[in-house]
Amino acid sequence: MILFIDACVREASRTRRLALRLLDVLGGAYEHVNLEKCDFPKVDEAFLQKRDRLLQEGDLADPMFGYARQFVQADAIVIAAPFWDLSFPAALKTYFEQINVVGITFRYTPEGVPVGMCRAKKLYYVTTAGGDFFPEEYGFGYVRALAQNFYGIETVELIKAVGLDIEGAPVEEILRECEEEIERRFRK
Repeated sequence: MILFIDACVREASRTRRLALRLLDVLGGAYEHVNLEKCDFPKVDEAFLQKRDRLLQEGDLADPMFGYARQFVQADAIVIAAPFWDLSFPAALKTYFEQINVVGITFRYTPEGVPVGMCRAKKLYYVTTAGGDFFPEEYGFGYVRALAQNFYGIETVELIKAVGLDIEGAPVEEILRECEEEIERRFRK
C-alpha cells in the first residue's frame, strides 16, 4: 500500500496534480491523508504527558498513535507539499510531530542512535515553487533527513517543478515537462 500525504490546500493545486500523476505511474492502491482535513491535537504539555504515559505502559494501540501506525505500515510514501515561505506547509510539520513515536516509527539503540522501523524503502517528495529560488535543504532536506535517519527509508526521491509564478512563465509547459520526467523516472 502507498501512503499519500497531501499537504496541498488549493483545490487546483499544481503540486497535487504532479503527485496524482506519480501515483498513477506507480500504480496500485493508496491511502490518502489530506492534512487540511486532519484535526491534529495540539502538541503541548498535556499531549506529551499522555504520549509518554502511553509509551511507558506499552499502549501503542491508542488512537493517538494512529497516524504513526499507518505510516510505519506503508510500502511506499508519496508526500505532496508545495514550497511555501522557504519550506513546506505547517500542517506537514504537525503531521511529523504526530508520527515521530519511539517504538513505532523508530527506536533508539543503547548508544542513542535512531533506527527506523518503517516498512517503506522509498519516499517520493513532490513539490512546486513559484520562483526559481529553491534551496533543497529548507523543506526537502528536512524530510529526507527524517526519512533516512529516523524512519529507515533508504531512498528519497525529489520531484519538483519551479518557476511557476514568474511573470510570463509557461506554466503548463513546465508542469507537462515534470509529468514527462515522472513517466521516465518511475514507470515500471
